[in-house]
Amino acid sequence: MLYALLLPLADTFIGFNVFRYITFRAGVAIATAFFISLVAGPWLIARLRALQVQQAIRAEGPQHHQVKAGTPTMGGILIVGSFILATLLWADLANPYVWTVVLTTLGFAAVGLADDWLKVRRRQNLGLTTRQKLLLLTLIGLAAGLMARSSALPAPHAGALALPFFKDVLLPLGLLYLPFVVLVLLGSSNAVNLTDGLDGLAVGSVAIAAATYTVFVYVAGHARIASYLRIVAVSEAGEVAVFTGAMVGAALGFLWFNCHPAQVFMGDVGSLALGGGIGIVAVVAKQELLLVIVGGLFVLEALSVLVQVASFKLRGKRVFRMAPLHHHFELLGWAETQVVVRFWIIAIVFALAGLSTLKLR
Repeated sequence: MLYALLLPLADTFIGFNVFRYITFRAGVAIATAFFISLVAGPWLIARLRALQVQQAIRAEGPQHHQVKAGTPTMGGILIVGSFILATLLWADLANPYVWTVVLTTLGFAAVGLADDWLKVRRRQNLGLTTRQKLLLLTLIGLAAGLMARSSALPAPHAGALALPFFKDVLLPLGLLYLPFVVLVLLGSSNAVNLTDGLDGLAVGSVAIAAATYTVFVYVAGHARIASYLRIVAVSEAGEVAVFTGAMVGAALGFLWFNCHPAQVFMGDVGSLALGGGIGIVAVVAKQELLLVIVGGLFVLEALSVLVQVASFKLRGKRVFRMAPLHHHFELLGWAETQVVVRFWIIAIVFALAGLSTLKLR
């Protein structure tokens, strides 16, 4: 909105030329989303407390987490509202990729909101059933895949998978493209959801992944840089860097209130939206497979749950003291802040590993 209003002024005042640059607007989006989060945060937390929108703590979780019962939840509304608003203010809304990532994120947020609201109403950790959630997210994922492919047409990479570490290699997926996009979005959203178990852990890790994909999507949208690095050039995709930048700003703003001891939890409305948002950005940037590296921490958290469940069903024994993985280290005696900061370090290492692949072609 502001982009459309300010850009024409560049023809009269040379100083407004800066709004032509995606990097500048991405930086402004970071600051805008961060500012909105800081300003709106206290008001939202107060409203959630007044409405008694409180977190229900699982009885089977670590016992020392019971002191967190009653902490306001659904704070993801603050994150999503901040970075979506910042995106609408500073992105080129004529760009189809912008609407692809925005609408997909809002769809995942809506499912998370419904899940959170049911948990609050029932006063227990039971929201949508697994089948209901899976069905809704799958439908949104299919719509996201259709939008991403139609936005890319008639480019040869539309509906194709780019293989990391290989120069100019595209694997046409045909009818498998939409199921593949659904798999990416379901995997990323649920992995972030599983990681959201300690104060600041998920939102800090998302900020790291979003910052990394800001680089990826900008590079993919810049024809000259993409050609130099021998990655798939996605015309107009660079505009999505405004979206990912805004996500970084909103995540950092929310972390102000979510760091230990948390004043508010993001809930599923936040974790599903952030995971789905990162996933669809990876699809747009044609860097879906690298999400396994960049989001390596989320992958480890999700794998720990799968391994734990499989081991218990097949062997009757647990591999970890508790899953997801962060609870295992808590029960080993690590303080909550130690687990969070050390996992952030791991997330940064994975992000740097992902960025290093830009030169491994």
